[in-house]
Amino acid sequence: MTTLKKGDQAPAFSGVDQEGKTHQLVDYAGKKLVVFFYPKANTPGCTAEACDLRDNFAKFEAQNYALLGVSADSAKAQAKFKDKYEFPFPLLADEDKSVIEAFGVWGPKKFMGKEYDGIHRTTFIIDEKGFIEEVITDVKTKVHASQVLKM
Repeated sequence: MTTLKKGDQAPAFSGVDQEGKTHQLVDYAGKKLVVFFYPKANTPGCTAEACDLRDNFAKFEAQNYALLGVSADSAKAQAKFKDKYEFPFPLLADEDKSVIEAFGVWGPKKFMGKEYDGIHRTTFIIDEKGFIEEVITDVKTKVHASQVLKM
């Protein structure tokens, strides 16, 4: 699973958001970047997590953070999710899982006794120079902003 750790260089990813715009790690040089991976748009946990980040977005901006959500949903599903909840940050539609796999968050999961492969809810905080500052694997969806900002 997640093999990236604090101090590692972040993967030089490239992904497309809900509007077809490309986002790359180099686009965020000089800013702190929060890349949060979630299993599926419009599901209860993912909605709670993204809404908490949205509700605290001004605090992130005030501290020079940019946010980027990532799941394997289609651009259309990501656009609906973003519009429905008015998220002020882009959502990558990583259908080929290239960004998900680059960050090492795709792997075996268990739910109700069944095993399957899926996205492990994980957040990476990347510093202004592209190095991983923190990896949050125990995401608390309803108070995730406070985990990132240490409020």
